[in-house]
Amino acid sequence: MAEAAGAAPAALRVRGLSVTPPGAARPVLDGVDLDVPAGQRVLLAGPSGSGKSTLLRALAGVLEEGPGGEPVATGEVLVAGEPTRPGAAGLLLQDPQDAVVAATAGRDTAFGPENLALPREQVWERVARAHAAARFTAGRGREVATLSGGERQRLALAGVLALQPGVLLLDEPTSMLDAPTAEAVRTAVLRAAAGRTLVVVDHDLAGWAGHVDRVVLLGRDGRVAADGPPGRVLVPGAGEGELWLPGAPEPEPAAVPAGLLAPRLPVTGDVLRGAGLGLVRRRRGLRPPAPATVLTGVDVDVPAGRVTPLVGVSGSGKSSLLGVLAGLTRPTAGELRACGALAGGVRPQPWRWRSRELAARTGWVPQTPENAFVRTTARAEAAATATALGLPAAHADALLELLGLAHRARVDPFRLSGGEQRRLALVGALAASPAVLLADEPSVGQDRRTWSVVAGLLRAAARDGAAVVVSSHDERLVRVVDPGGDGAVRLHAGRRVAAAVPAAVPAAAGRAS
Repeated sequence: MAEAAGAAPAALRVRGLSVTPPGAARPVLDGVDLDVPAGQRVLLAGPSGSGKSTLLRALAGVLEEGPGGEPVATGEVLVAGEPTRPGAAGLLLQDPQDAVVAATAGRDTAFGPENLALPREQVWERVARAHAAARFTAGRGREVATLSGGERQRLALAGVLALQPGVLLLDEPTSMLDAPTAEAVRTAVLRAAAGRTLVVVDHDLAGWAGHVDRVVLLGRDGRVAADGPPGRVLVPGAGEGELWLPGAPEPEPAAVPAGLLAPRLPVTGDVLRGAGLGLVRRRRGLRPPAPATVLTGVDVDVPAGRVTPLVGVSGSGKSSLLGVLAGLTRPTAGELRACGALAGGVRPQPWRWRSRELAARTGWVPQTPENAFVRTTARAEAAATATALGLPAAHADALLELLGLAHRARVDPFRLSGGEQRRLALVGALAASPAVLLADEPSVGQDRRTWSVVAGLLRAAARDGAAVVVSSHDERLVRVVDPGGDGAVRLHAGRRVAAAVPAAVPAAAGRAS
């Protein structure tokens, strides 16, 4: 049976849209007016926290309500001339974990087409085409829980593409991908957007500028600061130095006062030593899937006083290794030992440490920061670990100010933008003055200014004596934190390798990162 074509492109209309989350000192969006003709391609740009993700959610009809059910938005949002509602547009969320609805990749992508009541053969045809378009190569039967962040991002994109919506709203669709995969996914998105209305949020302005009809720039005040063709909007000085403008020089890491991040537990030399580290993930159940080997024979030393980057293509095992080094995951082969002062008074294997013992020694910035949030305001979250250890909150307040989050201190962490959540997680990790800092993709979703502060804090933590490990696809960040280029641990398919392996190598797709 031939499948019907996707929905027709729709025009978007926004009038007087203002959004004020509970606890916010000022609106995230303030009086926004916007018209997008059917079929137009729009790049939505702006500094971190300027309301880009909020505007996409408003267009998709999925803005959250206040705690008492009260609306947080005023104004009008129309899609194809009708008030927007959930399902009126295909929305790719900034955090791909929020889009997961099934245990396996095939079932996850099939969820949308199944809800359209399509025949079974059409459902799986759409799944196959969507996986190919999104460059998702892990297979229909792959368990979503074993995917890397980049693989989940491609799976979430496939779920949107499988619906064949008339309007595509994409929030940072390539932010957690290595550069070659990001370029391939961007090409696939543009191909899939043919004949559809596209609004994409991305800090990588150079990657999109040559492929869109228009750039809408939001300012820090939540208002439209500029609107027009890319060549007229993306000019020197636009965004007050906060945008990643095409051709602009790389930013310098921000200066951080000496001693601000000095560890409470002074350490020297190699603080962690891993020999032959392996990790096999096994899941229980009546019909458990085959075990997945995600790390094999990895040797790694983590020295105090420097940054150790973990690099490699998406799915190469970076996040898995970071979790082992953090003591959050027990290796299934090999041995990881804490050395010297770091192991003082506790057993040498970090995975054996109790929560308080871990918190007193290590700071953890997860790839999905909201998974670690435990408080109802950003300030309380920033100080949560320090408070649990009996430390003052003043350090957290200073870091909130440094990372541009002081004005959001009373906001629920779950209502922050993705970039703000990552910065908040970094504050929470650093506020307890750890001897070891482990950060997973800390620069995702940052504008030039906030990126500069994040990079500066990572370097300053090492300068002040901490051992810092960073997993990242951000080549700029890796160059800055490891300027000599000799400290990186490069992974491919779960093994440590001496040289970069191209992202196109199929083996990378089957590993968890």
